[in-house]
Amino acid sequence: MVLLDIKNVGKTYMSEGVETVALEDISFSVKEGEFVAIMGPSGSGKSTLLHILGFLDRPSSGTYTFDGRGIDEYSDEELAILRNRKIGFVFQSFHLLSRTTVIDNVKLPLVYSGIKETEWEKMAMDAIKAVGLEHRAFHDSAKLSGGEKQRVAIARALVNGPRIVFADEPTGNLDSKSGKIIMEALQKLNDEDGITIVLITHETYTAEHAERIIHIKDGVVESDEKVSDRKRADDFIK
Repeated sequence: MVLLDIKNVGKTYMSEGVETVALEDISFSVKEGEFVAIMGPSGSGKSTLLHILGFLDRPSSGTYTFDGRGIDEYSDEELAILRNRKIGFVFQSFHLLSRTTVIDNVKLPLVYSGIKETEWEKMAMDAIKAVGLEHRAFHDSAKLSGGEKQRVAIARALVNGPRIVFADEPTGNLDSKSGKIIMEALQKLNDEDGITIVLITHETYTAEHAERIIHIKDGVVESDEKVSDRKRADDFIK
């Protein structure tokens, strides 16, 4: 089943009368349960594309369909609900509240979910256990290593049971050992839990942990290919 599909998507920004084309005629689809890497150098349009795929921005042209429904059919409020309940985000810079415990960081998306507060603790602990950090659940996030912080970010992305996780350069600020742990966590989510993963990266070796790599450059798709020799987390190096 196709989970997301974009056709002829473009994005143009205007600033002081100057037009900048960030994306041009982008088309591809992602099936439920796929692990796809979107790869390209800085300035290639990866971040703009991520913002569109994650309902943080709308395209200037083309169509984007998620779970069979075009995003033009959603109001801004509906898109916010969709982001909270169907999508998880993992960013390079973690974005944790440093003076807050791990479990309270993971609970944050639940505040806006409509789920009863009595269920938050169990849901947060289940997500924390999924990334192997139950022994750190009540530690302050500021006292964690970089790899641990990223695992907390993954747990936070999982807590609402999303259909898809967008991981934006998740190993970019980490050493090789921590990077391996993060890739293990993402692969487990995909292999065992069937969660669709879209990985944004500029690193070839990281991208090769996906089943498929979409290369973009200067706002256009250069190639879209299956990974013939897929790497496993045990092979991860920096």
